Amino acid sequence: MIDITDFINNDIKPLRTNDTIATAQDLFAEYPFSHFPVIENNVYIGAANAEDTELMDIEKKIDENRFSFGRFFVRDTTIWLDVLEAFAKNETNIMPILDNNNTYLGYYEIGDIIRFFHETPFLKENGGILVVEKNMLEYSMSEAAQIVESNNGKLLGLFISEANLEKVQITLKINMGGLSEIIQTFRRYNYEIISEHQEDTYLNTLKDRSDYLDKYLNI
Repeated sequence: MIDITDFINNDIKPLRTNDTIATAQDLFAEYPFSHFPVIENNVYIGAANAEDTELMDIEKKIDENRFSFGRFFVRDTTIWLDVLEAFAKNETNIMPILDNNNTYLGYYEIGDIIRFFHETPFLKENGGILVVEKNMLEYSMSEAAQIVESNNGKLLGLFISEANLEKVQITLKINMGGLSEIIQTFRRYNYEIISEHQEDTYLNTLKDRSDYLDKYLNI
């Protein structure tokens, strides 16, 4: 089984604060990156922006532009959905990865994550999509999974798709089992049914959005 960490990339070493702007410009000229990780004493300090770097004096050091570095990163334990969100939120096509000790491990490229996304059972396997909502203090992911499985459903994936101080929405993909019985059980447990989708329509929407993200980030 493929794990998202299989896509950690170290083909190109991170920039260092004592590298010149010329070095960074050469890197961005050769590779279609919007940003690239910068480290100082082997500690990640941010991601240099290709557009900002292009405007700087080539003899200056990368360090002189640190005020404009992006501060984004993910952990090697971050799940693929949150990694995808981090790419979109920061409008980047490369994502630095740190471990829990803040050690720089490498980077993800958005193209790899999009391909991983398309290969997940959540998209690839046949099934229906159900979105349910419950009070924030009352919901339980394990309870949601148990409701599906107690009705002979096979749970292909679930995640929190929306949340605020009062309510939380959970999106589930379900294969097998009677969807109507599953919905009735959710209602008995005081979940509100927000929507249910036939697979083709909803998954095509998800795929369209991932394709849009792909194009938006100019991969």
